[in-house]
Amino acid sequence: MTNKPKVVVVMPAYNAAKTLHMTYQDLPHELVDLVILVDDGSSDETAQIARDMGLELFVHNRNYGYGANQKTCYREALKAGADIVVMVHPDYQYDPTLLPEIVRPIQEGRADAVLGSRLMGTSPIKQGMPWWKYVSNRFLTWVENVTFGLHLSEYHTGYRAFRREVLESVNLETNSDKFIFDQEIMAQMVALGMRITEVPVPTRYFAQASSASFFQSSVYGFSILLLLARYMMHRWGWGYHRQFDSLQRRYHAGAEPAGRKS
Repeated sequence: MTNKPKVVVVMPAYNAAKTLHMTYQDLPHELVDLVILVDDGSSDETAQIARDMGLELFVHNRNYGYGANQKTCYREALKAGADIVVMVHPDYQYDPTLLPEIVRPIQEGRADAVLGSRLMGTSPIKQGMPWWKYVSNRFLTWVENVTFGLHLSEYHTGYRAFRREVLESVNLETNSDKFIFDQEIMAQMVALGMRITEVPVPTRYFAQASSASFFQSSVYGFSILLLLARYMMHRWGWGYHRQFDSLQRRYHAGAEPAGRKS
């Protein structure tokens, strides 16, 4: 990168009307060049609020899922010329003021992707994380560290930053439209030898903040174990999985949800 890299914040939104303005207000706007919000078929006023705030808004015509929302976010950020893309959830659970800490390792050339970890520093249980979610997070993170050969404190955060080249290289369109998308892109980055680091980020747990149920978390956990098995089979040559191959070309948008720019 030359000169100042273009930092684009993407917000995958679903029924975030009550917290969107707080999240946007706390962003360090002197660092952020563009904010893109993708509304995934919300039933509240999320899209209208984003429109009134002057955000770059894209609206899905129905709820396609968290992964599909991210695909649109990253596709549009790349089209907008982003050098660094930061995902910030508009539910105000993650602290937007910490964005400079998230992007710094990329700006300094020390990382290709940065995770904002809830498990570094202050105990997340003291911040309100349910004990069962903490235990499952710890277990799954241990399994992923063993599988990927890394030493991260957490893989399941929604606060992430990527160099443009990461999103151009991984095969996003082969990933799920559901929550497992977050871990699929992690596996893809590991398969391609991307440098991943993390910084501590405290989180907030309150009524308006989105949170998966116990059942949803259980399904998510089993999906991760299946993903790791698929990754190891690919790594050992027991089966070819296009998902873990580099695109080896400039990013080209594939099939996308039926949405519109608003």
